[in-house]
Amino acid sequence: MKKEFLFLAIIFVFSGDCMAQNTDIADSNNYLIYLKNQMNLKWPNNRTINIVCHGHSVPAGYFKTPDVNTFDAYPHLLHKGIKDRFPYAVVNVIVTAIGGENSDAGEKRFEKDVLSHQPDVITIDYGLNDRSISLEKARAAWSSMIKKAKDKNIKVILLTPTPDIKHKPDDPNEPLNQHAQQIRQLAAEFRVGLADSLAVFDEKQKQGIKLDELLSQSNHPNEKGHRLVADELLIFFANDI
Repeated sequence: MKKEFLFLAIIFVFSGDCMAQNTDIADSNNYLIYLKNQMNLKWPNNRTINIVCHGHSVPAGYFKTPDVNTFDAYPHLLHKGIKDRFPYAVVNVIVTAIGGENSDAGEKRFEKDVLSHQPDVITIDYGLNDRSISLEKARAAWSSMIKKAKDKNIKVILLTPTPDIKHKPDDPNEPLNQHAQQIRQLAAEFRVGLADSLAVFDEKQKQGIKLDELLSQSNHPNEKGHRLVADELLIFFANDI
């Protein structure tokens, strides 16, 4: 009996360790370390780095619809921030986002529109529009995109949604919070990167900043809001090599 108990205990501990290892969100300090090394190389040893920002109207650059402010949106701010930190790098930031789209539709064109660019990094941002579909359907779509990217050794950074004007940070039953929490869980499950945009906006509200100071319309960030998102992504691109 004692041997059987010891055997079961070993299995339990081993299983627990494996589960812990498989449920960690990627460390922003070293998740892109290989890529950062590549971006520090000088010509003629460097190569082109492709980053794809996939999602809905926010990464597409919609501010007050129908205005599209490409150069004030977070993909461009990310691009500029990376170049400020890595002056030798040749970097493309490619936007494959479509206004009004949810993750179920985005998953259907993922191979054709995203993987075809042979990206080194993919960011995924659909939480705001995924309120139009179920959590289960969203989970399936996000999981599929993450798996397809990881199968090709592509790094993935998931984004929780930016808020709309009706967002209630302290309501766990609010669909926006539910989708954000699911995105956090997916980042942990697949051990990929997480840029927790919603948490940053929530913190700004706690500091007394009103949401309308960060939004260009009820559901789109303004330049200040986009900078918050870009800053979260740029944590992964610190030139600390």
